[in-house]
Parts: sequence; structure tokens; C-alpha cells
Amino acid sequence: MALPPEKASELKQIIHNHMTKMDIHGKVRGVLAETVRDELGLGQQNLSEEDLMRALRRRGIIDDVMRDLSFVQDMPSREVISATKASKHFVEKETAELKKLNIDPTRRYLYMQILGGKAFLEHLQESEPLPGQICSTFTLHLHFRNQRFHSKPVPCACEPDLQEGFLLKVQMDHLGKGDGSKMVDAITMLSIRDPVHMVLIKTDTSNETTLVASCFLDWRSVLSSPNGRTSSAVELFGVGSEAKVLVGILNIKLELLPQLNQTLTQEVVNAQQTLERQRTAEKERLFLVYAKQWWREFLQIRPSHNTKLVKIFAQDENGVNRPVCSYIRPLRAGRLLDTPRQAARFVSLFGFEKAPVIGGGGKQEQWCTLLSFLCRNKGDCEDHANLLCSLLLGFGLNAYVCVGTTAKSVPHTWVMACGTDGTITFWNSITGDRYIHKSNNPDDPPLLQQPKPTYPYRTIGCVFNHQSFFANCQPLDAVELCVFDFHDESRWKAMSEEAIMTVCAQGSTTSLPPFPPLCASTIDSAAASNEIELEIRNMVSEHRKDLGLATVWDDHLSYLLSPALSAYEMERTTGISCGNEEFQDAIRRAVPDGHTFKGFPIHFAHRNARRAFCTCLRSPFCDEIISCRGDHVRIAVRVRVFPYPESACAVWIMFACKYRLVL
Repeated sequence: MALPPEKASELKQIIHNHMTKMDIHGKVRGVLAETVRDELGLGQQNLSEEDLMRALRRRGIIDDVMRDLSFVQDMPSREVISATKASKHFVEKETAELKKLNIDPTRRYLYMQILGGKAFLEHLQESEPLPGQICSTFTLHLHFRNQRFHSKPVPCACEPDLQEGFLLKVQMDHLGKGDGSKMVDAITMLSIRDPVHMVLIKTDTSNETTLVASCFLDWRSVLSSPNGRTSSAVELFGVGSEAKVLVGILNIKLELLPQLNQTLTQEVVNAQQTLERQRTAEKERLFLVYAKQWWREFLQIRPSHNTKLVKIFAQDENGVNRPVCSYIRPLRAGRLLDTPRQAARFVSLFGFEKAPVIGGGGKQEQWCTLLSFLCRNKGDCEDHANLLCSLLLGFGLNAYVCVGTTAKSVPHTWVMACGTDGTITFWNSITGDRYIHKSNNPDDPPLLQQPKPTYPYRTIGCVFNHQSFFANCQPLDAVELCVFDFHDESRWKAMSEEAIMTVCAQGSTTSLPPFPPLCASTIDSAAASNEIELEIRNMVSEHRKDLGLATVWDDHLSYLLSPALSAYEMERTTGISCGNEEFQDAIRRAVPDGHTFKGFPIHFAHRNARRAFCTCLRSPFCDEIISCRGDHVRIAVRVRVFPYPESACAVWIMFACKYRLVL
């Protein structure tokens, strides 16, 4: 079958580039000179093409060319346009040109190229890392219209080498027939207000993550470009108290695929963006007026309400004040999480870290957007509670975020679920624990015994979710005395649901960050478990060697610890313990008469083996096992990594030993 002229020329160019890369011309000249000198003799004047080909084949040069010159078959277009398949896209660093991808010709795409960074002055003094050297890295995360991408980690530098290409689907698939099958034009795309949310994460040498910047890119300027391409320098600002400080610049190139038949003028694009900003500003102004009036009415009920923790607005990482209800939205995890309790376990595996504060003066206000929290993999109690409440709402529960104080009078947030039978369940988003709330009646006789609360919460000021906000106006704000009947206006003052939806509903304002989907874990459980276990074994052997003790490993005993680790994680997830009888029976059979068995399980939410081992040594029970002395001492260790969505994981380590005590 004959190739089209453009395909033939493209094939010739590929072959030419490959032969140039292998320096085929130089090799041919060398073979030619050697053949003339050694085989044909100086008196031979004519050298045929067949003689030269025979010499090249004999030296293996033709075989090398044909072996290295390979062509990759095009992938089906459905694999490329699938949001789940294209959740992560990488560009090989060694490739000079970006790989060509098949795209659905009936859909619009935005091809976004990151062409490096500059002016990251915090890393001005950092030298270029040596090959193989562990260093701090930058990773860029993107979210656009329910699609998520991230770059390869690159070393932190004043001009980081962020060279990536992302294919973002602008036109989403529709389940039904109709206009969804048509190619969207420029006017339709101008009405798509979804920005590209970019989050830059720094990971240090100890695998600790830091949120560097979070910004929203309005891509619609490409609609007015004559050739469908535009380049710009995007300024990245810091977060929290540094929200107005420039931390770096990214060079970005945008391209629409396929190209538009008719572009818009810059004036039309600017007018649409200005109109959207005006509408958003007006909605936010009206809600602020309503919130002020509502607050005045709340204070008129009792003067003491001024001291209650009623949180209506909260600042995000960029210092923007937003209604707290906008941080919540029903979030469905697809097939990544199966139960509400598994969702609580997942959220509890995110690290707990308060927003950094420069100097004194109390706690820094910072409620992160969901993408920043997921990419950073840690956050404050508000971030945990917002995510857990969104997941519980996705599972169909009537969930709310509670704002109050702990038993130590420290401001705190947690999650509450109201059952159809009136049961109130508190969910600790930091630990994953659940508590049943039983209200005490303050009018009961003093001698009547009241149930002692098991939850660590003292007061509650307000509760909210994505469409409701209730402030506690009961005489006492103690949690144990609180009655959670939100229909009783004498106990709870509600905000207008319509007013909340004007600024918190999906797509209501352009300032509302879109909610990203959860991504499946990329952790190989078996490989990660084996890697950590091998590191732990080496550290145990070295530690015992420093104590002057030999180490004899019992692989069979190590394997027998696996059921216990699985049971521990199942108990954390479901609250049900099982399999303990089989584990105990197996251990009894493995430990001979006259020998003693000791075991110590411990749990981590990270995969840093050295950090975990140092923590284990601080426990006297674990140190007693690792430093065990006696006759016929056998040491065992088992590691089990349980992956969860995103980069969250539960790591269980169990140390054990068996020995015969010598008196």
C-alpha cells in the first residue's frame, strides 16, 4: 500500500534523524576506508555497492540500525481522551520533541505546555544537584473540568526545568445524543468559565511536602489568537501570609486542537470576562449584606452570642475570603472508596499540620482548596473535616461540619452525621474515630446519673454543609447539653438556603474553585511493603550489631505476622476485629515449649523507613524486642502497606521475637 506524500516525507525525516543520531555517515566512511585498505588493496580502483553492503553487514552496522529503528503503533483515540486514562501525562526528558497523540476529531482540546520556570529567588543559592543526589523537588499539579494531571518532579532551582505537555479536554462527553456530539465553536467555549487550577508542591529530601503556590489560569485568551496559539508568563504568588509575595514565574503556551475556523476578537473575550467578574462581585456583595443583617439578628437574641464560634467566612490559601459553605460539596469517590467508614479512614491518613505562622500572635487562618489539600497530602483540622463531610454527603448521609472547641478549649472542627432515626454521630476527621452523641437534660434531678460523654468536644458554635448553615442559639453551647433539632428555631438560627446557593452552588460564581475528583493510588502495595521491610531489617541488624548482638531472622515467623497486620487495618476501617483466634493458634504452633514470644505492632501514615524505625526505638516495648537477649533468639519483622486514593497509605509494622529465657 502506497503512503501519502506527507507520510512518506515524515517517514524519511524520522529515518534521517535516527541515522544522524547514530552517526551512520561516519561509520560508513570508516568501513569504506578500512575495506579499501585491507580487502581490495591499494591497486583496486572500483568498489561496488554490493561489496560495501557486505562489509557493513559483516560488521553488524545494518543490524544495529534496524534494531534501534522501531515504530510505535498509534494508540486508540478513546484511550487518549479518557479522563481516567489521561489522569497523569508525562513527557520523557530525553525526547527532544513532544510525542504526538491521537485525539478525537469531534472534540476540542487545549494543549498546555509548561516551558520552564524562572525567578524562584528562594532557590537562587542552590547548586545544581549531582547525578543520583537526593534533592528537593517541584511538582506541578493541574485540574481542569474533572481532569487531573501532574508533572514529573524536577530539582528545585531559581529556574526549574519544568518542561511538560498536558492535553486538556475542553469539550466533555455527553451520555445522551444531541448537541453533545457537535464540535463546540468559539462562542460556546467562551461561556465555559472553568479555569485551569495549578498547584505547585515542593517535596524536600525527607519527603515532606510544602504548598508553594496555588493559582487559577483563565485559558480563554487563546480564543482570540489568530493561529489558535498563545504564550504567557504566569506569575505564581505564595500562600497564607505570603499570598501577595511573588514566588516564581512559569512560561506557558496554550494551543487549541483542532484550530478554530473563526476566532473571536480580544474585545469580545475581555467583555465576557468583565461581565462575569461584575456578576460575581454583585452576588458576593449581596450575600455580604445579607450575612451582616443575619449576624445582627443573631446578636440580638443574646449578647453572649458574640463570643460563640460562628464561622461564616474563611480565608483560603490565597487569602481570599469565601463563605464556609463553599468549601463543601457532595463528593463521590467512584470505586475508590466503598463505605463511609473507609472514607473516614482515608481522610485520617492525611497528615495533620497547622498553617505556618511567622512570629507569634496565635493561629494562622488558612482553609485550603480541595486540590491543594489533596496534592499536599496534609492540612489543618478544617481541611480534614471539609473533605470528610464532602465524602459523607457523597455517600448519601446528612453530614455537617461542626465548629467548636475541644475539651482543652482549643478551637476545632469535626464532622457530624444526623440519622433518620435522630441518632447523632460525631466523626473525628483527624483520627477516623466515631462517637454517638447522647444529650443530657439540664433540668434532670441532680441525683440522676447522666451518661458520660466519650467524645473530646466541649462546645459547638455552628454547623454547616454545602447548602445549610445553622448557628447555635441555645442558652448553653456545651456539646453534651446540645439538642440537634435544626427545625427548632429557638435552638438554631438558620441562614437562607437560597442566599447560600447564590454564592456556593457549583458554577454560581467565577471565584468558586472547582472540586477535583479523587485519583487512584499509584502505590504498588507488595513492592512498597517489601522495600520498607528490607530497609527495616537492615536497620535492626545494624542496631543489634552496635549492641554487640547477633541477628538471626525467622522468615516463617515473619510471614505469620501478616494476618495480624491485615486485621489491625480492617479494625481501623470497619471497627470490627476478626481473625485473632487463627493468628494466636499459628503463633503457639510456631513457638516451641519453653520459649517466649513478644510482638509489637505500630502504624504510620508515611513510607519513610528510617523515620519509622527511629519512632519505634522510642517505645520501650519495641526496643525490648529489637534488643532482645537470651538463648536461641529469633527476630521477625513484617511490613504491610495498605494504599488508599491519592498518595495516602497506611503502613503497619510488627516486630516480634521468640527466645528461651536464661535465668
